[in-house]
Amino acid sequence: MSAETSTRGGISYRVLDAMDSPHSGRILRLRLQSGEAPSVKSLKGSEMCATSPAGVECRFRVLGFALFGGKPSNDRFARTGRVDLQVEELDETGPIDLQWEVVPV
Repeated sequence: MSAETSTRGGISYRVLDAMDSPHSGRILRLRLQSGEAPSVKSLKGSEMCATSPAGVECRFRVLGFALFGGKPSNDRFARTGRVDLQVEELDETGPIDLQWEVVPV
């Protein structure tokens, strides 16, 4: 586990699915890997860093939630550990793809 992960309460996610958003940015389906599920409200507007299996890093900002999986709620996120996010990549090292590890910044 990286030092950055441990400083944020050990929260980390794994990208299960990634696709271009129809309007702008990307849609990421994340699964909670470690730590306790944060509130859904705290995710919106937050910045995160994704790291590829090859070690490439990409920072992104959460714009909102993809609703095709149903309206996100704290209960559902805590129970399933999965959330669908619409994100904006902040640098040119992406696109973020499957199996990338995501940690809060």
